[in-house]
Amino acid sequence: MVATFLPPFSPVGELLPRLRERGYAVLEPGSVAALCGFPLAALDALKPSWEHLQPDRYLKDGGRYRRRRHSCFIVDDDEVTQAAHRAHWQSLDYNALHGGMQRWFEPMQPEVVAQPAWTGLLATLGRCCSGLKGAQRWYVEAHQFRIDTSDGIGRPTPEGAHRDGVDMVAVMLVDRVGIKGGETRVFAASGPDGQRFTLEAPWSLMLLDDERVIHESTPIQPLAEAGHRDTLVLTYRAGSFQGDE
Repeated sequence: MVATFLPPFSPVGELLPRLRERGYAVLEPGSVAALCGFPLAALDALKPSWEHLQPDRYLKDGGRYRRRRHSCFIVDDDEVTQAAHRAHWQSLDYNALHGGMQRWFEPMQPEVVAQPAWTGLLATLGRCCSGLKGAQRWYVEAHQFRIDTSDGIGRPTPEGAHRDGVDMVAVMLVDRVGIKGGETRVFAASGPDGQRFTLEAPWSLMLLDDERVIHESTPIQPLAEAGHRDTLVLTYRAGSFQGDE
């Protein structure tokens, strides 16, 4: 059995100080519930939608291991508005593997984004971002991911260690089923500082200052015949969505 490193969980009251100190912070699920002001059961109601993600047909390594949906939102204080469906775009500076192209994914299901827990989560994290970066109107891209082991191995970050070209990144573990691997690694963008750990508890949250750190997740392998890792990734960017400058 390969040893796993426990996440460096912070108390919810230390979220912003930790972000200022290290450029990232990790909350355990109970702290996420306290931060958002609603029970984890409200987030659990979102889980079934991960069974309805669509294949990612843009993987340049030819893999079949990633399914996803993608939608965009504007968060202005407590107001959350869904933006018109749009392509996901990153520059080659931030994604050397899949950057520079318009990637159209199926949108999130309407019944998911209509849930109060969804809008509450986006607004809560928007306030955290404003607490660190100053009050902003945030342009948010939401990515539902399922990485599976249909190819024998699944790669959560086929582009390797990277930044996303935004202001803040939130990574939430939704579920892990029948897998090993999927270790999270966070490194200072300039300097030798780094940490590795494995998110295992559903609704654990890692919040990153994208200007200060780079991140990646290691490949997953099945413990038996098959397995998967479900995550929710939310990127917060001030000013505009990527590609609109």
